[in-house]
Amino acid sequence: MPLASRSYSYGLRDLTVAFAFTISVKLVVTSVICIPVYRSIHETFVPVSFCPKRKAVPISQSPLLQLRIHHHLVNPTTVATYNLKVNGKIRRVDVDPATPLLWVLRDHLDLSGTKYGCGVAQCGACTVHLDGTAVRSCQLPVSVVGKGAVTTIEGLAATAGSASLHPVQKAWLDHDVAQCGYCQAGQIMSAASLLNTTPNPSDADIEAAMSSNICRCGTYLRIKDAIKSAAKK
Repeated sequence: MPLASRSYSYGLRDLTVAFAFTISVKLVVTSVICIPVYRSIHETFVPVSFCPKRKAVPISQSPLLQLRIHHHLVNPTTVATYNLKVNGKIRRVDVDPATPLLWVLRDHLDLSGTKYGCGVAQCGACTVHLDGTAVRSCQLPVSVVGKGAVTTIEGLAATAGSASLHPVQKAWLDHDVAQCGYCQAGQIMSAASLLNTTPNPSDADIEAAMSSNICRCGTYLRIKDAIKSAAKK
């Protein structure tokens, strides 16, 4: 084989080996360092306002609720019967006590308005009311609900004495808030919970209450305007 051909052959082989080695190193670095770091950050932090700044916040502010969740998760049984008060009606379900409320609502009670987003209580798509307070149903075991009153997006209007729409839902339509719409049930439930406790919220109140509800379409300004409109009604 001519010298030039041998040199070209060796150069191509060396280049292939170097490329394969570089890819292998990148894959190792990604799996060993980058993914665990990203996962740790994602599970620890949630957005604090409508800007990308983030700070650590607990999934639940209630130590008692945290204790009850821990107790039921470390002392599981197979299947139990629960009589849940959902949207003003008693609904019986036979499920594993550790089943998140989200899946009880969607799979057992056919209430699909509550959405699955992240599964770690960080995006707000699964928000429902438990005794009038916004909670993340994807991380709330059904065994923790007890005798609490659960309200989903399907039953929200009835809590305001309306047969059609809740004032927040009407404001959402007036301001044309929804784009893709996937997160909007959770957004509306969080907004309604805010107005239950703070009838005339300031901008700071709205940002604090809605900070954990993520909208990929970026409709945050319309959401804020809609909440202000609903507060006036």
